[in-house]
Amino acid sequence: QVRFVESGGGLVQPGGSLRLSCTTSRWNLAWYAIGWFRQAPGKEREAISCIRGDGSVSDYLEAVKGRFTVSRDNAKNTIYLQMNNLKPEDTSIYYCAANYLATTLCPTGHSEDYWGQGTQVTVTS
Repeated sequence: QVRFVESGGGLVQPGGSLRLSCTTSRWNLAWYAIGWFRQAPGKEREAISCIRGDGSVSDYLEAVKGRFTVSRDNAKNTIYLQMNNLKPEDTSIYYCAANYLATTLCPTGHSEDYWGQGTQVTVTS
């Protein structure tokens, strides 16, 4: 069951930027740890990063370090993924998720975690 709504994906040229959003009407996300993941066709899902309720951020996927930034706006009940200097290899479906066992802990990518429907990001010239 889809628990989150991601938005902000689209088609962008290499070097461009996008900001993805993740929100829900189900819960107040103020103390939730929310993770961002991506999965390209034929590839395994990758964990990008996670932002905790106190605003601390886990380490980023090596491939996106220095280009992607996770943030949150509790007043808008929204988690963001700012993506700069996008590369063709960033093309993927991007998902946000929460840990189904303990929502204050970063999700592990387990199938039982609470997921959104995903948003497509395509980077091409």
